[in-house]
Amino acid sequence: MSAHTAMVTWARRGQAFTDNRYSRAHEWRFDGGAVVPASSSPHVVPLPMSEAANVDPEEALAAAASSCHMLFFLSLAARRGWVVESYADQAEAHMGKDGEGREAITRIVLRPDIRFAGAVPPQQEIDAVHHQAHALCFIANSLKSEIVVEPPSA
Repeated sequence: MSAHTAMVTWARRGQAFTDNRYSRAHEWRFDGGAVVPASSSPHVVPLPMSEAANVDPEEALAAAASSCHMLFFLSLAARRGWVVESYADQAEAHMGKDGEGREAITRIVLRPDIRFAGAVPPQQEIDAVHHQAHALCFIANSLKSEIVVEPPSA
């Protein structure tokens, strides 16, 4: 088994705190050196307490699900001899009430736009690889929310 870490840091920086109007801006630091400015979503905590330009946990979950799916899709495509030129996904995480009435990410929609070099594989085979990638994805296997793969809108 492997362990995966992130250092999440926040500081009050002299702001009032007990009025609940403090900044939610913080940082995520990863072992490879990447630093990501993070914040609560402005949809959850209004501006100016949130920082709209920063990544929020809900966006990060959508990105993690998309990234995991993509990495498995690319690996499976390579094994089949398909040459993928590019892969772009406008992933979306939807908030709602879960089965117990709590706020949760209840659905993640992945819309991968995949460009192939040479012959494009039949759609049925692409769909089968998406299904296999979803079954293998660690993030998808860790979530209760529905994850849907939709073709991009034309």
